[in-house]
Amino acid sequence: MDSFYLICFSVGFVLSLLSVIGGFGHLHIGHMAHGHGAHGAGHRGNGLSSVNGFTITAFLCWFGGVGYLLHRYSGFVAPLVLLLAVVSGIAGAALLWTVLFKLLLPRERVLTGEDTEMTGVLAKISDAIRDGNGTGEIIFSQTGARRAAAARSEDGHAIERGAEVVVIRYERGIAYVRRWDDLNDGLP
Repeated sequence: MDSFYLICFSVGFVLSLLSVIGGFGHLHIGHMAHGHGAHGAGHRGNGLSSVNGFTITAFLCWFGGVGYLLHRYSGFVAPLVLLLAVVSGIAGAALLWTVLFKLLLPRERVLTGEDTEMTGVLAKISDAIRDGNGTGEIIFSQTGARRAAAARSEDGHAIERGAEVVVIRYERGIAYVRRWDDLNDGLP
């Protein structure tokens, strides 16, 4: 039984490691692990069953590890070791499922084009824009993060550092901006 538990632990551990490394390296190994949920395309759910590739590998790892340790180093009889190994495997898989799919993944979402739309973004000039075709830099907040982009004045006039501007259009990685005060003057 030691070999059986050790093999279960090794397989679970190696597959868990591969899915973590694959996730960081964008290897997409985990796609086969995703189950088909009951949620339609319009629903906001993660669509993963509690029995999936991630929880199965966690079960194998915990089951094999606890089973091996109890069988090898405790005085328990084999049926009790098996029962305790199964319970610990289920607990380990449930813990992983709860952390990943109840705490972390519900906060994840896919960005849409509107989330990253530059037109209309309010920004501050961090590197002055010179007259004519001069290029400076703007700093702005988008999708909860502080970002920077190359910028040019839309009307060709210089804009000093620290001025508030609005992005009028965004082409080929350059934001064309106007002063907020110039646009705000015409508003009631």
